[in-house]
Amino acid sequence: MHGESVAKARRRRSALFAFEPPGTDNFNDSRLTLEWRRLFSELLGTFFLVLVGAGGAVVMAKSHGQISRATAVAAPGLMVMAIILFMGAISGAHLNPAVTLAFAARRDFPWRRVPGYIIIQLIAATLACLFLWAVLGKLGNLGATEPGAGTSDWRAMLIELVLTLGLVSTILGTASRAQNVGTLSAVAVGGYIILAGFWSSPISGASMNPARSFGPDLANWNFTNYWVYIAGPIAGGIIAVVIAFVLRGPGGDVGEQAAARGALDPHVEADSQATPARGEEAR
Repeated sequence: MHGESVAKARRRRSALFAFEPPGTDNFNDSRLTLEWRRLFSELLGTFFLVLVGAGGAVVMAKSHGQISRATAVAAPGLMVMAIILFMGAISGAHLNPAVTLAFAARRDFPWRRVPGYIIIQLIAATLACLFLWAVLGKLGNLGATEPGAGTSDWRAMLIELVLTLGLVSTILGTASRAQNVGTLSAVAVGGYIILAGFWSSPISGASMNPARSFGPDLANWNFTNYWVYIAGPIAGGIIAVVIAFVLRGPGGDVGEQAAARGALDPHVEADSQATPARGEEAR
């Protein structure tokens, strides 16, 4: 009982981790500093993801086709792999609003922190596209994801839904306590992104990420097809959460929380010390 009381006290003290306007008396609190490190991690990671994802089309136009489509679609997967390995323990390396929402729906990530993550991801994607524009010029439509020639919006949306279903299922599956494969999860997630891009990029652009599509659309100020890249990924992520429940039951275990929040989150530390069943009280 004493251990459980200590764990609950730690959770209450860690309320500063929420993405909330801090009081001036808490400005130098180390826990608040850690939250800003998480947000900076998401900013940096999403920036690099969109830089290579959108940058493939820009560099292809700039170099008059000196890089292939296969190279352009492989680059984001390899970048995600690197990001997960070098700073996934800080923020969980979501890099994608659909992933953030799926982790929250799975009870592995606090809903109150979702707005901060998503806003940062959208800002990072926009900054990446503005950087490409400033350095290389407004070429290749700044890597905008659009339905392919002869593909209607609703068909592209269904492709994005299925692709994101697979992506989020891979993320949730490799994050579960029963199947946690450690750093190999980066290989699984990065490999899936590459595979999805190889076969589907001519149809929908293989975005699987509302932030990835938001950056170029905002820079181009053209949101004609953007609904495809919100509806498809979000719906796919939700279905993946349902499938995860069917396969593994409710979420909230320590392994999933560590993957979703970053291994340095004291919520996870408290849960691992108190070991409550299935992570209840984690919120």
